[in-house]
Amino acid sequence: MRAVFVDANETLSAVTEKLSRAGDPDLTINRNPSVTSQELPGLLGDAELAIIDHTHLPTEIARQCRSLKHVVFLGTGPRSYMNPDELAEHGITVHIVKGYGDTAVAECAFALMWAAAKGFARMDRGMRAGQWLRTDGVQLTGKTLGLVGFGGIAAEVARLARGAGMKVIAWNRTPRSHDGVSFVSLETVLAESDVVSLHLLLTDETRGLITRERIAAMKPGAILVNTARGALVDEDAMVEALRSGQIRHAGLDVYAIEPMPEGHVLTTLENVTLSAHSAFRTPEASDNLIGAALDHCRRIAATGR
Repeated sequence: MRAVFVDANETLSAVTEKLSRAGDPDLTINRNPSVTSQELPGLLGDAELAIIDHTHLPTEIARQCRSLKHVVFLGTGPRSYMNPDELAEHGITVHIVKGYGDTAVAECAFALMWAAAKGFARMDRGMRAGQWLRTDGVQLTGKTLGLVGFGGIAAEVARLARGAGMKVIAWNRTPRSHDGVSFVSLETVLAESDVVSLHLLLTDETRGLITRERIAAMKPGAILVNTARGALVDEDAMVEALRSGQIRHAGLDVYAIEPMPEGHVLTTLENVTLSAHSAFRTPEASDNLIGAALDHCRRIAATGR
């Protein structure tokens, strides 16, 4: 079986080489993270397996990859980049990697929450421009953090937040329990939380979950943190809420369109802290991610599934 890592950056290339073993499936590493979807059929050739980090794989492109049978997606949210159901109809199975970066993403969400509360990004921009810009922050100790979705990442965020003296409430689509976390309705999370942090996979059911109406139902002046998927939120409604002050500040690592287009409206707002979908990029998470992806490849080569 031949495999191609289609969009490896410098870091993931090095980790892949480090963790590869003798006897592994034949793996070609394409060290061009900017590869386009249209280039994939030529790049894959007769490969049966593709490892994909962030490149979109539209179904019509996948049809042109005549030998492709398996895609190992480096993460848990492939629907932002491909349609697994349509690919399955064409005999292509999508495999995901779970849990590899729970701590890394949780730390990013925690950092964005604090940066939003203290106004660090705005002050940093002002001081670099020669302004002694002082802003009033929010004290988070004693405040309520609401988690929308509760898996491994949210559990790590809860651990960090409780250590910082915050009350943690959460909503999940299926029943959950966790020490120190009170599970309530989504409406209660939105109405009572000083900080709302999103931790859901993107599915047909969760796409656009945070609607205009739900944003209006949030506690006025709350902070919104999203390290999950941009499409969970009505982005236009979020922008309006940021402008009106209904949302005090947003800390965002993910967006409806990625990479974010130059001049995007979010880059013009002072009460937004932006990072480039990089929450999971730590050495520890990269080792976990590539190690799990290579294990997928080994299993597929050995069993065909």
